[in-house]
Amino acid sequence: MFVKDRMTRNPITVSPDTSVSEALNVMRQSQVRRIPVVDKRNRLVGIVAEKDLLYASPSPATSLNVYEIGYLLSKLKIKEIMTRDLVTVTEDVPLEDAARMMVDNAVGALPVVRGDQVVGIITETDVFRVLMEMMGARDEGIRVTLHVHDEPGVLSRIASAIATVGGDIVALGTFYSEDHRHGRLVVKVCCAERQAILSALKALEVEIQDVRTC
Repeated sequence: MFVKDRMTRNPITVSPDTSVSEALNVMRQSQVRRIPVVDKRNRLVGIVAEKDLLYASPSPATSLNVYEIGYLLSKLKIKEIMTRDLVTVTEDVPLEDAARMMVDNAVGALPVVRGDQVVGIITETDVFRVLMEMMGARDEGIRVTLHVHDEPGVLSRIASAIATVGGDIVALGTFYSEDHRHGRLVVKVCCAERQAILSALKALEVEIQDVRTC
């Protein structure tokens, strides 16, 4: 799966001369928390987050009245508070690489560019949705957590054991220990009885750490 499969295409953008008050209104109306900033040629020049706009707003404890606050926010421009040091991706970047870039750079979104043109945006929410799908969060089944050794063929043996009792794997995820020699395997299975699945797995002599129906 690639960034282009999950990004928001043709995202809402603002210009560097957009006022803070106007940008806040755009975010609230569009229900987004981050907006790329582009120049007149649609070239990416920055990104602004809702928290940037809120930090730039006067404190609730200010002695200014609502009209004075509105006036100040209408004069403060996005170019004065936007982030210029950008981390971007292209459409053909694998989704897991985009997620890694977000974590490594402590950002919640990445503008997607084609050359210097903005064509989309990928956010942490998009990545969370994919994680939900991978883990079968919306699928009904028997969720089993196994402690396994990192060795060739272990996944094949587990999948075969589940298949022998008529089980269908709807989700599977692996989570490794720090030394990568051991790990946890989370598998969600449908179309088979709980006890049949457990019996098949116990026959492999793997450690079953958790079982639940969800």
